[in-house]
Amino acid sequence: MNVVTAKTKRVNGIDVNYLMDTIDAVAADPAKGMVSFRVASAWKGQTKSEHTVNSYTLGGAKIARSFKVAADEPVELCGENTAANPQELLMSALNACMMVGYVAGCAVRGITLEALTIETSGELDLRGFLGIDEEVKPGYEAVQVKITIKGNGTEAQFREIHRTVLKTSPNYFNISRPIPVEATLAIG
Repeated sequence: MNVVTAKTKRVNGIDVNYLMDTIDAVAADPAKGMVSFRVASAWKGQTKSEHTVNSYTLGGAKIARSFKVAADEPVELCGENTAANPQELLMSALNACMMVGYVAGCAVRGITLEALTIETSGELDLRGFLGIDEEVKPGYEAVQVKITIKGNGTEAQFREIHRTVLKTSPNYFNISRPIPVEATLAIG
């Protein structure tokens, strides 16, 4: 097994020492590990929307950020095909979250990655979304995720990392298990 030493700075672009210090700090004081994210979304006409990230909170401290993400639907679903649609963004968010887990898991073990891809797919029945048949679910019956990983780790190490990612990825957790969503409506 490759071992990351104190002299190691970066593996797969990850500052391993910083990551380990973060793990130690959160283990010592769980309040430092409380993180809160928020996204504000606005309709931009037709099926287009823009989603803005201005900050997040980590350990009680607000940290400024500035990102915009666009969404649209394909022409065949009444959009203009100017951006990924909400389902593709959902899958992108799942893949990105899991990707971080694989990269960091390899980094802390000193495994150098050559390639890492994640492909996610699922099939929806539009009869549910369009309200045609109340018996048809508007969401997925199942989602398939294929991870392909290559590097200087052993098969056993990659399988261990895989199990850890499935156990610890927030977006994998959120998508693979029902979680409460509390939606409120304000008029005006």
